[in-house]
Amino acid sequence: MSETSTRPGTPPAGGDAPAMTRPSSMSTVSRVTTTVLRSREIAIALVLVAVIAAATIKTPSFLFSSNSWRDLLLTPAILMLLAVGQAVVIITRNVDLSVGSVLAITAYLTGRLFVDNPGIPMVVVFLAALVVGAALGLVNGLVVALGKVPALVITLGTLYIYRGIVLTWAGSNRINASDMPDGFLALGTKQVLSIPVLFLIAVAVLAVVGYFLYTSRSGRDMYAIGSDPDAAELYGLRVRSRLVGAFVLSGALAGLSGVLYAARYGTISSGAGTGMELQAVAAVVIGGVAIFGGSGTVWGAAIGAILLVTINRALPILGIQDFWQQAVVGALILGAIILDRVLSARRTRKLVEARDAS
Repeated sequence: MSETSTRPGTPPAGGDAPAMTRPSSMSTVSRVTTTVLRSREIAIALVLVAVIAAATIKTPSFLFSSNSWRDLLLTPAILMLLAVGQAVVIITRNVDLSVGSVLAITAYLTGRLFVDNPGIPMVVVFLAALVVGAALGLVNGLVVALGKVPALVITLGTLYIYRGIVLTWAGSNRINASDMPDGFLALGTKQVLSIPVLFLIAVAVLAVVGYFLYTSRSGRDMYAIGSDPDAAELYGLRVRSRLVGAFVLSGALAGLSGVLYAARYGTISSGAGTGMELQAVAAVVIGGVAIFGGSGTVWGAAIGAILLVTINRALPILGIQDFWQQAVVGALILGAIILDRVLSARRTRKLVEARDAS
């Protein structure tokens, strides 16, 4: 009886060759470049760094001055919160256009609470704004989920309804910084180790929501719903409750944004937050969240918000006129959507090829 010897990596005689994993032939630079190009968050972060570098080279005080670092982080903090909530809604293949009006209601509510209840604890004010924002988001979510009405239509309607409420409530009245406690207003400028408190709050919320989406079953369900709502329902996922939860979260974060808006600017009128809903959607799309749902991260949305605000500050320094400033933002949005569709088509084509090959 002869003895058959085999060498490592050589299939036994008469057997099928086992699948072998070969080391990548790509160089380290190529692998890093490929990773960066495939990671939308890293790519957007690099664009942000490039914008800051270009503005700083043209005007060093853009980054290297007494307040430049603070403004770079403080200015986008409120938009970051709106973008995080908006990202969760868009991941489920919906959109919330009412967040700017919710911000206005809770910002004015914050001022009225301080005016009408001297000495009221700040914690109570924060909780009241969160509850009101969540309730307004709940209205959106119930109508969308139970009535099965497109979120674009519903939230466009509530945008005007909520704005009408604050217009009727506030009228021509304005709440000034002198009407609110100094300790509350200090939140708008206070820093911890040179980092604004408002930015730290935004990052804390971002970390919690990002962890929830990445690790919890409810978070993963939202991605599944956004990828294919009908298939998710057939699979037995709790589609309605997940959709309602997404809108409640978006409303609550818009409510929190209203409180921080009051602390940041000190002056509150019925026009607070006008147009911020579109900025939030733009930040989310630029940050790599697919407008058709099912993919993207809140981290990308937050970076998109910072990029959007930084571009608006940097372009005048670079000598770009107002018209072209808006055009650049529009081009970023279109580019993000086109890139998303190209990548989606590429993934679909590879899946089809893999299926046919098997």
